[in-house]
Amino acid sequence: MSHLLDRLQFFKKKQGEFADGHGETSNESRAWEGAYRQRWQHDKIVRSTHGVNCTGSCSWKIYVKNGLITWETQQTDYPRTRPDLPNHEPRGCPRGASYSWYIYSANRLKYPKVRKPLLKLWREARAQHGDPVNAWASIVEDAAKAKSYKSQRGLGGFVRSSWDEVTEIIAAANVYTAKTYGPDRVIGFSPIPAMSMVSYAAGARYLSLIGGVCLSFYDWYCDLPPASPQIWGEQTDVPESADWYNSSYIIAWGSNVPQTRTPDAHFFTEVRYKGTKTVSITPDYSEVAKLTDLWLNPKQGTDAALGMAFGHVILKEFHLDRPSAYFVDYCRQYTDMPMLVLLEEHAGGAFKPTRYLRAADLADNLGQDNNPEWKTIAYDERSGGLVSPTGAIGYRWGESGKWNIAELDGRSGDQTRLQLSLLDGPEHACEVAFPYFAGQEHPHFKGVANDEVLLRRVPFREIVAADGKRLRVATVYDLQMANYSIDRGLGGDNVATSYEDADTPYTPAWQERITGVPAARATQVAREFADSADKTRGKAMVIIGAAMNHWYHMDMNYRAVINMLMMCGCIGQSGGGWAHYVGQEKLRPQTGWAPLAFGLDWSRPPRQMNGTSFFYLHSSQWRHEKLSMHEVLSPLADASRFAEHALDYNIQAERLGWLPSAPQLNRNPLRIAAEAEAAGLPVADYVVRELKSGGLRFASESPDDPQNFPRNMFIWRSNLLGSSGKGHEYMLKYLLGAKNGVMNDDLGKAGGPRPTEVDWVNDGAEGKLDLVTTLDFRMSSTCMYSDIVLPTATWYEKDDLNTSDMHPFIHPLSAATDPAWEAKSDWEIYKAIAKKFSAVAEGHLGVEQDLVTVPLLHDTPTELAQPFGGDGHDWKKGECEPMPGRNLPTLHLIERDYPNVYRKFTSLGPLLDKLGNGGKGIGWNTEKEVKLVGDLNHRVVESGVSQGRPRIDSAIDAAEVVLALAPETNGQVAVKAWEALSKITGREHAHLALPKEDEKIRFRDIQVQPRKIISSPTWSGLEDEHVSYNAGYTNVHELIPWRTITGRQQFYQDHPWMQAFGEGFVSYRPPVNTRTTEKLLNRKPNGNPEITLNWITPHQKWGIHSTYSDNLLMLTLSRGGPIIWLSEHDAAKAGIVDNDWVEVFNANGAATCRAVVSQRVKDGMVMMYHAQERIVNVPGSETTGTRGGHHNSVTRVVLKPTHMIGGYAQQAWGFNYYGTVGCNRDEFVVVRKMSKVDWLDEPRHGGLGGDALPQPLPQDI
Repeated sequence: MSHLLDRLQFFKKKQGEFADGHGETSNESRAWEGAYRQRWQHDKIVRSTHGVNCTGSCSWKIYVKNGLITWETQQTDYPRTRPDLPNHEPRGCPRGASYSWYIYSANRLKYPKVRKPLLKLWREARAQHGDPVNAWASIVEDAAKAKSYKSQRGLGGFVRSSWDEVTEIIAAANVYTAKTYGPDRVIGFSPIPAMSMVSYAAGARYLSLIGGVCLSFYDWYCDLPPASPQIWGEQTDVPESADWYNSSYIIAWGSNVPQTRTPDAHFFTEVRYKGTKTVSITPDYSEVAKLTDLWLNPKQGTDAALGMAFGHVILKEFHLDRPSAYFVDYCRQYTDMPMLVLLEEHAGGAFKPTRYLRAADLADNLGQDNNPEWKTIAYDERSGGLVSPTGAIGYRWGESGKWNIAELDGRSGDQTRLQLSLLDGPEHACEVAFPYFAGQEHPHFKGVANDEVLLRRVPFREIVAADGKRLRVATVYDLQMANYSIDRGLGGDNVATSYEDADTPYTPAWQERITGVPAARATQVAREFADSADKTRGKAMVIIGAAMNHWYHMDMNYRAVINMLMMCGCIGQSGGGWAHYVGQEKLRPQTGWAPLAFGLDWSRPPRQMNGTSFFYLHSSQWRHEKLSMHEVLSPLADASRFAEHALDYNIQAERLGWLPSAPQLNRNPLRIAAEAEAAGLPVADYVVRELKSGGLRFASESPDDPQNFPRNMFIWRSNLLGSSGKGHEYMLKYLLGAKNGVMNDDLGKAGGPRPTEVDWVNDGAEGKLDLVTTLDFRMSSTCMYSDIVLPTATWYEKDDLNTSDMHPFIHPLSAATDPAWEAKSDWEIYKAIAKKFSAVAEGHLGVEQDLVTVPLLHDTPTELAQPFGGDGHDWKKGECEPMPGRNLPTLHLIERDYPNVYRKFTSLGPLLDKLGNGGKGIGWNTEKEVKLVGDLNHRVVESGVSQGRPRIDSAIDAAEVVLALAPETNGQVAVKAWEALSKITGREHAHLALPKEDEKIRFRDIQVQPRKIISSPTWSGLEDEHVSYNAGYTNVHELIPWRTITGRQQFYQDHPWMQAFGEGFVSYRPPVNTRTTEKLLNRKPNGNPEITLNWITPHQKWGIHSTYSDNLLMLTLSRGGPIIWLSEHDAAKAGIVDNDWVEVFNANGAATCRAVVSQRVKDGMVMMYHAQERIVNVPGSETTGTRGGHHNSVTRVVLKPTHMIGGYAQQAWGFNYYGTVGCNRDEFVVVRKMSKVDWLDEPRHGGLGGDALPQPLPQDI
């Protein structure tokens, strides 16, 4: 019936009454209710999660209706915790609840796309050359053609292509590059495997099978704290969030828990109802500050000064004045405090600490024939003599049964009680020199003047060495007390008279002058923290975030915090410890995943590279270095022995085998075996000869030589150029050859020390990459700068695995629907590329021999390569002969079967049967697990290299490989892994997994409900019904050593470079001066005042990294585009009011955005939340003349030599374990109000003018 007739008959609708006239019946249509009823109807619910690096790892219900994804809500069926703990749910946040917006939005990538100039060149070349590889060669070998498409990167102009065409372009480029330059010129970057393990593994497997390079990411993100490997020999093993509830005292230090750990913040608030005290330490009044009992707001970048003051109070009150029996015993057994350190004569009769005393220094090696150079020494209180306690790293390799920390003498097996202190009156003490850095001048940070070398009296003893010489030694405990300026009645200067002594380092009053935190408040928090830890036996915790790790002297920040935790016996105790949360780092089934991801089932070892060194070198950020390494050397070091430029250290580290290289050498690694054969030499001998003569060089020694360029790059699961790219504008300029905003002269024009290890050219090469391929579900900033963009499935359209640091469950991503439009999952995309590569390789690449160089790796015997550090190991300087695996990388000849890459990609190879599997220094047999995978996935029946092998056709097949091989998801493997560790430690550990020996977790199991993982020796915590996961728990309770020189947690770092750069012991070091604002301040005026502020990039509320920052729902909840936050006082100085358009710039580049003026921000700093896309509401820059950038447009990487150390126990390289990191918080910017907001949309800028709508591209290809 019509609406008109309905209205005319409105009063006739009534048919009768009921309920005494209170109700009536009518004959009207109820069809209008259908829209409401149907709004929440759905056809099915599928479990999935978000593959975004937020650590939440939340399980979500995905609703599907009529074949379309409609919305998502939180799952509420996690397995419960214990009766005494709150549960993990509800888990989720508004960001995750907005994800389904992306799937059918305008931002969604729907088809494979290619930059138009490149596609035009390709189609012309393909028509002219029958062979795709020759077609690609004709483009990239023609400089004009290559520049014609590289220069258009970032300027739009994509056109739709087909999957067949784009995979052929990619395969042709990869084959050409491998054939012409080497497979190590094909690079891949993807981060955080734990958030979607199979998707990461897809690209990594393809790259590893062709001999390409996988770049690390954790270090590049600057989320990797090098302090963790230095102290523990482990990288970021942390408590699950439920363990917060077991704590008695929590400090949230640089971690904005409710904003960045949203799903877990309830544990933080709930534990307060138990009486737990909470303290926040953050310079701005952040979300977490609202939740805590106390808020300390030190000046940004000065956290180590506050941490040192905490340590001073703890040592004074709980170790000296009223020693805590628990603290003392803990430090004796579980730290290096009793270990003896050699004292070497320094100027003026003083001494300086050098390295640990080793068994090799003593007569008869103290009875140690195996690795005596790697066995540290202490005094035994019971016998009064020197002992080599079990557990040192020398016991880990070459013998069995003694690598434990059961307080045993390594020679006799007798019980020991190690002596912490040699204190025996002032007459048995000598003056020891400690470096002091807090007096260094910085234009924006306050210091406290003191001599740069401070002498303090330390107890010592003299012993007789193997050669008859008398050696002076002190314990780490005694040196540590002196380092913290504790007065122990030994006389002398530079020890604190009281907490009010504001001139002596590390007192509460001293730190107040630097941080601004009141001395009484610092004393109170230190005292309360230690008192709680003493009464609860270590149940005090610091939740820490990467805010403190993004500074150049990050290690001092972290070690100051970790020291106080070790002093208080908190590490390895449930409810205590170091809760470091920065990203979804805990890839729990790691050892099951690695063979799939890196092709270890077909060939070993893979090519891996530390991302920070790679980008610093190849984006030529080194050419603009303004920081001399002499500025950060210790005053105790001989500066004449050390280079000034950071790159010199990196190149030395590569040739000594400390760091990896990519590209490796200045020659195609596929040709070296044939050259060696022609020379009549084994490959290793040939390489050594050529390196020594200079005929063969590391590629990094000549980075501007086209032979040494990285050529092809894959980016997937990442917004590398729009989020993590420190030195963004340099990457645009040098790697991409694109329009950029660099305003920084290089060392050729600006002057300054150039690297001596590098071939300098006056004009740095630009546009090094021939092909940039990005896989994404949305058109991100990285996509805008790529040559080929491939549409990948969203997190609701693919099958995958997900784990987190924050909870112990493994759960899935599931395909609720097929990928929309022409999108494919990452697994299917790389499978298609592998198939095309195998076909295109025919006639160009066959079965080849590939030389792979591998650094001296942590958790392998080569971590013992250089017992006393790098001194005397530099073969290039004539100090010794080059020896692979000793002072050179290890050399491996790997067979590549290029026409069979696809067959290998889609099957599980034979090396798992032959060599087994393992991780972190232990291995086990996997024949049963390989058979299980074959039974589950079926076997290849087609003839060829993969015949009879288990299939890995689908992403679920790949997931089953991971689940079957990993001890965390297969109880039988867990038992085998613990038994393998028991052989080394001499202690029985299998009991930790035996109750779950028959448990096997399958992909379909976790689709039903998340499953708790099984305890394994890959991790140092336990998953059981009695204790929440806490890092270090098995070290303390199972007496498994930490993977360090001493086998214990280390307050002291004794490598020669750690000494030279003043970081043997922890101290406060002010931020470095990057010198990027001086030449621009008031040099490009626009009529508005300019101020200089410290550039801080914390994590945001309305996005996870850059994801969601272009999502309409999140943009609506926030300010709708890029913003900065600054204080009211600083804004007033610059004439800025809230919501003004502002520009921030320095020599590195510029960003344009709007201002949020707020009382919560500390004066002197400006914050831009990480990461806001440069493709949403970003006008042009007045200084650069190009579109404003993003948070990394004003940054540049600065390297630290101590992060390059290798071949030295815990300081040995491992993928995402140790290495250079991309710090960026020492940076300063000029901030000013914009005088004109130019959107660059006029024709002269390539725009259409005014409000004109985009037009289709001319159809001329």
